[in-house]
Amino acid sequence: MELESILLPGVDPKRPLIIAGPCSAETEEQVMETARQLHANGVQIYRAGIWKPRTKPGGFEGIGAVGLPWLQRVKKELGMYISTEVATAAHVRAALAADVDILWIGARTTANPFAVQEIADALEGTDIPVLIKNPVNPDLDLWIGAIERVYNAGVRKIGAIHRGFSSYDKKIYRNLPQWHIPIELHRQMPDLPILCDPSHIGGKRELVAPLCQQAMDLNFDGLIIETHVNPEKAWSDAPQQVTPAVLDFILNAIVIRDTTQTTENLTGLRRQIDDLDNDLLELLAKRMRVSREIGMYKKEHNMPILQEHRYDEILQKRIAQAVDMGMKAEFMKTLLVAIHEESVRHQMEIMKE
Repeated sequence: MELESILLPGVDPKRPLIIAGPCSAETEEQVMETARQLHANGVQIYRAGIWKPRTKPGGFEGIGAVGLPWLQRVKKELGMYISTEVATAAHVRAALAADVDILWIGARTTANPFAVQEIADALEGTDIPVLIKNPVNPDLDLWIGAIERVYNAGVRKIGAIHRGFSSYDKKIYRNLPQWHIPIELHRQMPDLPILCDPSHIGGKRELVAPLCQQAMDLNFDGLIIETHVNPEKAWSDAPQQVTPAVLDFILNAIVIRDTTQTTENLTGLRRQIDDLDNDLLELLAKRMRVSREIGMYKKEHNMPILQEHRYDEILQKRIAQAVDMGMKAEFMKTLLVAIHEESVRHQMEIMKE
C-alpha cells in the first residue's frame, strides 16, 4: 500500500496525534463548551458522535444530522478540525456535505464487509482521512480487509484505531486490549498509522491514563479520547469519558519514548533471547517425540488419547509453578493448552498409522 499522511495542515506533527471530544453530540451548548475547553488546552482535532450504533434498541442513537451544524460552528469559531463516525453511505454523504475533516468507521461496522464496502464506494474520489476501528471480535484479517476495501476505493489517507475486543467474560477492561493484534497489524502494514482508543478499551475513566501510556510505550501514533464537559451527565458512555481538564493532565503526564535511539546496546541481550528461543524449540521437539512414544503405547494397548485426569493435573501443577516463578497464570494456561493440542495432534497421527 502507498499511503499518504493523515496529518492535516497545521496539526502538530509530533507524536501523539490527539483527537478528543464527547462520545456523542448531545446539545449545541454541550458541543461548543467542550470544544472551547479543549481548544484552550491546545487540542486541534475535535470528535463527536452524530450517529451512534447501539447494542440494544431504545438507547440514545445519536442526535443525527441536526448535530452537523454544531460541528461546523466548532470549526468556524474555534478553527478546530472536526471528525465523526460513519456507518452508512448516507452518513458519509452528509458528513462530506458538512465539510467534516476526518471520518472513522466504528467497530460494529468494520465487522460487516458489506457495510464497509458501501462506505468505501461512497468515499470514492474523496481525499479525506479515514480511520478504521478494529472489529468487535479479535479478527485481524477482517480488520485488514476493511482497510483494503477503503484503500481500493482510492482513499490514500488511512489510519487504524485500536479500541480493544469484546469478550463475554467479566474482566477489568470493557474491551480486552490484546495488544498483540495491533502489533501484528503494524508488522504487516508498517506504514499504516495506528491510534489507540483508551476510552473504549478501559470503559472506566480511571483506566484512560494508564492505557494512554501503554499505547505510547508501544509506539502508537496517536490517541482518540472521549472527553465531555460534564461526563457524569453524558447521554452515552458516561463512565469512560473525562473532562477536558483531566485530559490535559493526562496528556501532560504521558512519557513519550525516544524512537530515535538505536538498539545496538541490546545486541548481547537479544543474542541471549535467540539462544533461549532455540533451546525452547529443541525442548518442545523433544516433548513431542515423547508424546509420540506415548501415542504408540496407547495404540498398542487400545487406550484413548485423552486422559483428562492427567491433563488437569498437569495444568494445575504447572500453572502454580509458573506463578511462583513470576509468570501470569493466564499466560501459562494458554501456553500449556497450545502444547497439549500439538501433543494430541501427534498422537492422533500415530493412531492413524
